Amino acid sequence: MNKMKKDYEVIIIGGSYAGLSSAMALGRALRSVLIIDAGEPCNRQTPHSHNFITHDGETPGTISVKAKEQVLKYPTVTFLEAKAAQGLKTDAGFEIITDANETFSAGKLLFATGIKDIMPDIDGFAQCWGISVIHCPYCHGYEVKNMKTAILANGEAAYHYGFLLTQWTKDLTIFTNGKANFTDEQLGKLKKHDISIIETPVTSLNQTNGQLKNIVLANGDIHNFTVMYSRVPFVQHTNIPQQLGCTVDENGFIQTAEMQKTTVAGIYAAGDCTTMMRSVAVAVADGMRAGAFINHEMQAESF
Repeated sequence: MNKMKKDYEVIIIGGSYAGLSSAMALGRALRSVLIIDAGEPCNRQTPHSHNFITHDGETPGTISVKAKEQVLKYPTVTFLEAKAAQGLKTDAGFEIITDANETFSAGKLLFATGIKDIMPDIDGFAQCWGISVIHCPYCHGYEVKNMKTAILANGEAAYHYGFLLTQWTKDLTIFTNGKANFTDEQLGKLKKHDISIIETPVTSLNQTNGQLKNIVLANGDIHNFTVMYSRVPFVQHTNIPQQLGCTVDENGFIQTAEMQKTTVAGIYAAGDCTTMMRSVAVAVADGMRAGAFINHEMQAESF
């Protein structure tokens, strides 16, 4: 096996949709690119991806495999299965050190690292996440249209789900998992649309292979639902952007400006780590935009 080179023009951390899309744009621009990927996409349990034309209904893994095959046909792009452990600023650009203690350098960095969802302390929730406990009606709502649907949320998040989901189903129940926190106006709107509110804490979700069967409450009540919407907290997969000085906004996303530039010169970010719009199509668009602009900036600097 040939020894990998250590110096590249661009290092992309994260080899899912945004990272691969950016690598394709850069590969087609004849740039030497290293993709470092730990193989932990947040949608790995999701059975089908939607709202991405030409790929509607395919599994996320199938799309990723095909994308990787196409990207690696460009000879200047290299893919490394590893975890980026540390980032350093150098006079020439940046160094990335992997968990295997390998060091690679580049003039530009792109973080396409996605996010890590934090599961609530509810038995069965993690097994259902992305399968029958879902976060986005644009991604999954059509498949569960007109079904009896639970919402596990409180306050503004629950209200937002309530008014949005009535486009897909009229049979909605909000589980606030504790004392409800709504304004009088919100309560009036929810009542108007016959959206029930249950405050008793949720203790477990009965499920089989990720398919929700029913919701069990702290008082022993059982409610039969086969689909639930919820939005869980998250953390960034890596703190390397912060190590290098990148700003993370109040919502926990890497802050980007026009063309996916972070607050640090030479560092870019794209995909789920930068936006609440979590979809394959958005990540692909972000990645392509970032790749094209990175090449544009490199040309401007060297011309």
